[in-house]
Amino acid sequence: MNKNLLSFAILALAVVILVVNIWKPGSTESEKNTTTAPAGESVDTTEDIPGAKLSSLREGAEAPDFELNTLDGNTIKLSDYRGKKVILNFWATWCPPCKAEMPHMQNFYEEYNDQGVEILAVNLTNMDKGEDEVKKFVEEYGLTFTIPMDEDGNAGTTYQAFTIPTSYILDENGVITKKIVGPMDEKMMKELTGVK
Repeated sequence: MNKNLLSFAILALAVVILVVNIWKPGSTESEKNTTTAPAGESVDTTEDIPGAKLSSLREGAEAPDFELNTLDGNTIKLSDYRGKKVILNFWATWCPPCKAEMPHMQNFYEEYNDQGVEILAVNLTNMDKGEDEVKKFVEEYGLTFTIPMDEDGNAGTTYQAFTIPTSYILDENGVITKKIVGPMDEKMMKELTGVK
């Protein structure tokens, strides 16, 4: 009998959840702020996302510029790297796929940096454990490429780095040629950047 009561309680809970999700009286606050467009058109709304800018991150679009301080105390702009291919990577120290990807990035950097390929591994500092933890991570993995620090989260938001690692491959003109969500290995980096 006790087993039947538990089964009934689970079934009743499932029905309540189903009813609540199907029947929604009125509209939520987020539904009130939703912008709609005629069929076939799309609307970008970023007014509620701090630091977000209206930008197109599709392949063939120019990558939005940003200025960030690096882990070693310099200030860089993405546009400083025009004339080079760039792997623009967003990551954090606590992210297991990021940890798996970093040795591949370092090996790729050591082999192809002299061929005009740069790696900017933007640490999502606003979501990470602090600068000291980032320094320990960089030392542990022996990383020698540039580590910009996204302290306010604006670059990560602009580049829609909601799942990490997220990477963009940029050509010499700062144009996006590919977006990758998830870790890459050296072979993939080589193919995406077109180095020989």
